[in-house]
Amino acid sequence: MTVYRAGRRSRLRPTLRLRLTLLNGVLLVGAGAVLMVLAWLLVDDALHPADDLLPGTTVVLADGQTLDARVWQEHVVDAVSGELLAKGLVALLAISVVGVAGAYVVAGRALRPLHQVTATAQRLREETLEERIRYTGADDEVAELAATFDAMLDRIGEAFEAQKRFVANASHELRTPLAVMRTEIDVTLADDEADAAEFRRMATVVRDASERANGLVDALLVLASSEAQSGRRLSRKVPTDLACGVSAALSATSAEAQRLKLRVTATLGPAQVVGDPSLLERLAGNLVENAVRYNHLHGELWVRTGSDDGHVHLVVGNTGFEVDPADVPGLFEPFRRGGRERTGARGSGLGLSIVRAVCDAHRGTVSAVAQPGGGLEVTVTLPAADTTPVVAASAAVGPPAAPPTASPVDRG
Repeated sequence: MTVYRAGRRSRLRPTLRLRLTLLNGVLLVGAGAVLMVLAWLLVDDALHPADDLLPGTTVVLADGQTLDARVWQEHVVDAVSGELLAKGLVALLAISVVGVAGAYVVAGRALRPLHQVTATAQRLREETLEERIRYTGADDEVAELAATFDAMLDRIGEAFEAQKRFVANASHELRTPLAVMRTEIDVTLADDEADAAEFRRMATVVRDASERANGLVDALLVLASSEAQSGRRLSRKVPTDLACGVSAALSATSAEAQRLKLRVTATLGPAQVVGDPSLLERLAGNLVENAVRYNHLHGELWVRTGSDDGHVHLVVGNTGFEVDPADVPGLFEPFRRGGRERTGARGSGLGLSIVRAVCDAHRGTVSAVAQPGGGLEVTVTLPAADTTPVVAASAAVGPPAAPPTASPVDRG
């Protein structure tokens, strides 16, 4: 996991807390100054009683001094204005200091969850991805940010766990054929009486194991290539008929289907799409190969292709061992074979994972349904060639859409 550390920052950097405090201080000082000016104007307007007296009117002060009313009024206005200005400035300064200090404290408390987000992000390592903020304050924007950060960490943690499982499963799958080859070679070389026939048998076993390892590596490369193109433009986009890929897959598996005496029903209508031909051919091939590989003697296999409402459908179903409906979504995860043990099982367990990745790369969906008597029916839906592909899609596992029907073509 790559951790990006922030560079050394100045102590006087304009932090959000400081900016909020300064903004609150400016608003508070401005409001106080406006109130003081209004108070000064009101007092100045009210202290003009001599204006209503006759000219020459005098007033006698408490010390016996006699002054003209207007002169006395000017002295009173000047004294009150000066006192109001002095006390107002003192009050404004005190209020500003208290207000700014209070704003600094309140801003710090309000921004405390942001510091928790920063501290949590700085502590994150691959082994500490379980840490969360778990904000319990008011339901405001800060709480929304903390919840979003926690949700992001949940997704990152799930991705790391999935990556670990994938690496562990891939290592297990690759270790098995390598262990078989190493064992066969060691046993044969340790046998001093081994003849040419024994070496031929060893070579056959080693070749089969190497083919299995090579097939797994090829499947991993295809899966990586498909997932890399998911959510972005495909490296190749050419018109392709999905029915042609299905026909090629049926031809490639015809020998195995005949060995199992399967009844194959192919209803291949036009299914024009725009995409990567090699990936689409691999999609059809994986579905047909799985339908044959996980079938039983005298079983059935049915394939349908067609289009309607701007979408192309591919349906591949088969009889076989019973699949728990609850296990169906997990079949699209890497190295899952419907509850069968990995060791000794045929295939790499990446077939449906590749199907899902290819569908996602082509802005399509894939779904599967467990058959009541055993077996599985998989439905792939892709945008048709004559329509504009949707902006976003995901190969979600769910109930299949009803595919179109066409005239059946039975294959023994």
